[in-house]
Amino acid sequence: MLVVSLAGSPGQRSRSGVLLDVAGDWLRERGIDVVSYGIRDFDASDLLHARFDSPLVRQLIEHVALADGLLIATPVYKASFSGALKALLDLLPERALAHKVVLPIASGGSVAHMLAVDYALKPVLAALKAQEMLHGVYAVDTQISYADAQHPASLAPELQARLVEALQQLQAALARRPQPLDPQLLHERLAAARWSI
Repeated sequence: MLVVSLAGSPGQRSRSGVLLDVAGDWLRERGIDVVSYGIRDFDASDLLHARFDSPLVRQLIEHVALADGLLIATPVYKASFSGALKALLDLLPERALAHKVVLPIASGGSVAHMLAVDYALKPVLAALKAQEMLHGVYAVDTQISYADAQHPASLAPELQARLVEALQQLQAALARRPQPLDPQLLHERLAAARWSI
């Protein structure tokens, strides 16, 4: 299974990025491949000028097409998600998230911005035809600590529990997805089948 991880913060340090890193590590520990992208990986002019032919944008589109799921994290600004993230999502094909399971993750300064995921981010993901959109995880910035010289990045226990619960739901949703048949196996089964008229 493959999950694309997309960090929507334009900042060098990002609490939503910490959440995304913890989530990616949790999935990798359970044998799920995670390919990570961040807004800062992309050339700003490619995003501003909607350059669909940018090599990195094309690579992202290819990975999303192959992926079973998407982890997407953003900080909340002005009761909405990152504008840079919106610019990148606008470069994805119209049905890019069809047949994908999506887990949105966000962080903000207070619980007052909690509904930004439901009212700002989820409609955009739905427009990209996400097959199954999970409830999502919202964190208040004070629940996330950055790494320093003595300590790794950490989450408040309550937030850690909510994130793990959401990741378990993601893992279960990925496991439910129908897996494509191996063409060689299909050929062998057809060749070995007994036909009668």
